Amino acid sequence: METKNTNLMNLKKISKNLIFICDVDGVLTTGHFLYSSEGKIMKIFGPDDNDALAELSNYMEIRFVTSDKRGFEISKARVVKDMGYRLDLVSSKDRPSWIQNNSLNKNVIYMGDGILDHLVFDVVFYSIAPLNSCKSAKESANHVTASKGGDRAVAEACKHIISKFFPKSTSQ
Repeated sequence: METKNTNLMNLKKISKNLIFICDVDGVLTTGHFLYSSEGKIMKIFGPDDNDALAELSNYMEIRFVTSDKRGFEISKARVVKDMGYRLDLVSSKDRPSWIQNNSLNKNVIYMGDGILDHLVFDVVFYSIAPLNSCKSAKESANHVTASKGGDRAVAEACKHIISKFFPKSTSQ
Protein backbone atom coordinates (compact mmCIF):
# COMPACT_ATOMS: atom_id res chain seq x y z
CA MET A 1 0.00 0.00 0.00
CA GLU A 2 2.81 2.40 0.81
CA THR A 3 4.41 1.74 -2.60
CA LYS A 4 1.16 2.54 -4.38
CA ASN A 5 0.83 5.86 -2.52
CA THR A 6 4.48 6.69 -3.24
CA ASN A 7 3.95 5.92 -6.93
CA LEU A 8 0.85 8.13 -6.99
CA MET A 9 2.76 10.98 -5.36
CA ASN A 10 5.60 10.56 -7.88
CA LEU A 11 3.09 10.51 -10.74
CA LYS A 12 1.52 13.77 -9.53
CA LYS A 13 4.94 15.39 -9.29
CA ILE A 14 6.00 14.18 -12.73
CA SER A 15 2.73 15.10 -14.45
CA LYS A 16 3.09 18.77 -13.46
CA ASN A 17 6.25 19.07 -15.56
CA LEU A 18 5.39 17.09 -18.68
CA ILE A 19 5.97 18.21 -22.26
CA PHE A 20 4.82 16.29 -25.35
CA ILE A 21 7.21 16.49 -28.30
CA CYS A 22 5.91 14.89 -31.47
CA ASP A 23 7.67 14.17 -34.73
CA VAL A 24 5.78 15.36 -37.80
CA ASP A 25 6.58 13.05 -40.71
CA GLY A 26 5.31 9.52 -40.24
CA VAL A 27 3.55 10.43 -36.99
CA LEU A 28 1.33 13.46 -37.59
CA THR A 29 1.49 12.66 -41.31
CA THR A 30 1.45 9.38 -43.20
CA GLY A 31 5.10 9.94 -44.03
CA HIS A 32 4.35 10.23 -47.73
CA PHE A 33 5.82 13.16 -49.65
CA LEU A 34 3.99 14.12 -52.81
CA TYR A 35 6.23 15.53 -55.54
CA SER A 36 5.66 17.23 -58.85
CA SER A 37 8.36 18.26 -61.30
CA GLU A 38 8.56 21.43 -59.17
CA GLY A 39 9.51 19.44 -56.06
CA LYS A 40 7.76 18.52 -52.81
CA ILE A 41 4.24 19.93 -52.88
CA MET A 42 2.15 18.11 -50.25
CA LYS A 43 2.03 15.92 -47.16
CA ILE A 44 -0.92 13.92 -45.89
CA PHE A 45 -2.09 14.85 -42.38
CA GLY A 46 -4.63 12.66 -40.62
CA PRO A 47 -8.01 13.31 -38.98
CA ASP A 48 -8.80 13.88 -35.29
CA ASP A 49 -5.24 14.61 -34.17
CA ASN A 50 -5.79 18.35 -33.76
CA ASP A 51 -8.87 17.85 -31.57
CA ALA A 52 -7.06 15.40 -29.30
CA LEU A 53 -4.01 17.67 -29.11
CA ALA A 54 -6.28 20.54 -28.05
CA GLU A 55 -7.54 18.36 -25.20
CA LEU A 56 -4.00 17.35 -24.22
CA SER A 57 -2.84 20.98 -24.27
CA ASN A 58 -4.97 21.51 -21.15
CA TYR A 59 -2.44 19.37 -19.29
CA MET A 60 0.95 20.07 -20.83
CA GLU A 61 3.00 21.95 -23.37
CA ILE A 62 3.02 20.49 -26.89
CA ARG A 63 5.78 20.93 -29.46
CA PHE A 64 6.62 19.39 -32.81
CA VAL A 65 9.88 18.54 -34.54
CA THR A 66 10.75 17.80 -38.14
CA SER A 67 13.96 17.17 -39.99
CA ASP A 68 12.36 17.85 -43.38
CA LYS A 69 13.99 21.07 -44.63
CA ARG A 70 12.37 20.97 -48.07
CA GLY A 71 8.93 20.29 -46.63
CA PHE A 72 9.27 22.61 -43.65
CA GLU A 73 6.86 25.21 -45.02
CA ILE A 74 4.20 22.53 -45.54
CA SER A 75 4.60 21.31 -41.96
CA LYS A 76 4.68 24.89 -40.71
CA ALA A 77 1.38 25.67 -42.47
CA ARG A 78 -0.34 22.82 -40.64
CA VAL A 79 1.41 22.78 -37.25
CA VAL A 80 2.06 26.49 -36.65
CA LYS A 81 -0.53 28.35 -38.71
CA ASP A 82 -3.49 25.94 -38.52
CA MET A 83 -2.94 24.24 -35.15
CA GLY A 84 -1.00 26.92 -33.26
CA TYR A 85 1.90 24.82 -31.94
CA ARG A 86 5.64 25.37 -31.99
CA LEU A 87 7.62 23.57 -34.71
CA ASP A 88 11.38 23.10 -34.61
CA LEU A 89 13.66 21.94 -37.41
CA VAL A 90 15.96 19.37 -35.82
CA SER A 91 17.83 16.59 -37.62
CA SER A 92 16.96 13.07 -36.53
CA LYS A 93 20.52 12.38 -35.37
CA ASP A 94 20.60 15.55 -33.23
CA ARG A 95 17.29 15.00 -31.45
CA PRO A 96 18.55 13.25 -28.31
CA SER A 97 20.91 16.12 -27.45
CA TRP A 98 18.41 18.74 -28.64
CA ILE A 99 15.74 17.31 -26.33
CA GLN A 100 18.14 17.18 -23.40
CA ASN A 101 19.19 20.80 -24.01
CA ASN A 102 15.69 22.20 -24.69
CA SER A 103 13.31 20.36 -22.39
CA LEU A 104 13.36 23.19 -19.83
CA ASN A 105 13.67 20.72 -16.95
CA LYS A 106 10.48 19.00 -17.98
CA ASN A 107 9.79 15.31 -18.34
CA VAL A 108 9.54 14.66 -22.06
CA ILE A 109 7.01 12.37 -23.66
CA TYR A 110 8.21 11.84 -27.23
CA MET A 111 6.36 10.30 -30.14
CA GLY A 112 8.39 9.14 -33.10
CA ASP A 113 8.54 6.49 -35.77
CA GLY A 114 11.91 6.60 -37.48
CA ILE A 115 15.07 4.53 -37.57
CA LEU A 116 16.86 6.85 -35.13
CA ASP A 117 13.97 7.47 -32.75
CA HIS A 118 14.96 4.57 -30.49
CA LEU A 119 17.94 6.78 -29.56
CA VAL A 120 15.54 9.55 -28.57
CA PHE A 121 13.46 7.06 -26.59
CA ASP A 122 16.56 6.33 -24.50
CA VAL A 123 16.77 9.93 -23.20
CA VAL A 124 13.10 10.77 -22.59
CA PHE A 125 10.74 10.04 -19.72
CA TYR A 126 8.15 8.18 -21.85
CA SER A 127 8.03 7.16 -25.51
CA ILE A 128 5.27 6.38 -27.99
CA ALA A 129 5.47 4.93 -31.50
CA PRO A 130 2.72 4.61 -34.12
CA LEU A 131 1.79 1.11 -35.30
CA ASN A 132 3.63 1.53 -38.62
CA SER A 133 6.90 2.71 -37.07
CA CYS A 134 10.17 1.01 -37.88
CA LYS A 135 10.93 -2.09 -35.83
CA SER A 136 13.55 -0.48 -33.57
CA ALA A 137 11.15 2.32 -32.59
CA LYS A 138 8.33 -0.09 -31.76
CA GLU A 139 10.63 -2.36 -29.76
CA SER A 140 12.03 0.57 -27.75
CA ALA A 141 8.79 2.46 -27.13
CA ASN A 142 6.91 2.43 -23.84
CA HIS A 143 3.67 2.38 -25.82
CA VAL A 144 2.78 1.50 -29.42
CA THR A 145 -0.51 2.81 -30.78
CA ALA A 146 -3.02 0.61 -32.57
CA SER A 147 -3.27 3.33 -35.24
CA LYS A 148 -0.83 4.20 -37.98
CA GLY A 149 0.94 7.54 -38.32
CA GLY A 150 -1.23 10.03 -40.17
CA ASP A 151 -4.33 8.00 -39.30
CA ARG A 152 -5.28 9.03 -35.75
CA ALA A 153 -2.09 7.74 -34.06
CA VAL A 154 -1.48 11.12 -32.43
CA ALA A 155 -5.10 11.31 -31.27
CA GLU A 156 -4.76 7.86 -29.76
CA ALA A 157 -1.47 8.83 -28.09
CA CYS A 158 -3.10 11.93 -26.57
CA LYS A 159 -5.89 9.84 -25.07
CA HIS A 160 -3.31 7.37 -23.77
CA ILE A 161 -1.23 10.12 -22.14
CA ILE A 162 -4.27 11.65 -20.46
CA SER A 163 -5.49 8.33 -19.10
CA LYS A 164 -2.02 7.28 -17.93
CA PHE A 165 -0.77 10.51 -16.38
CA PHE A 166 -4.03 12.28 -15.51
CA PRO A 167 -6.38 9.40 -14.63
CA LYS A 168 -8.71 11.40 -12.38
CA SER A 169 -9.39 13.88 -15.17
CA THR A 170 -10.76 11.30 -17.62
CA SER A 171 -14.49 10.90 -17.57
CA GLN A 172 -14.80 8.41 -20.43
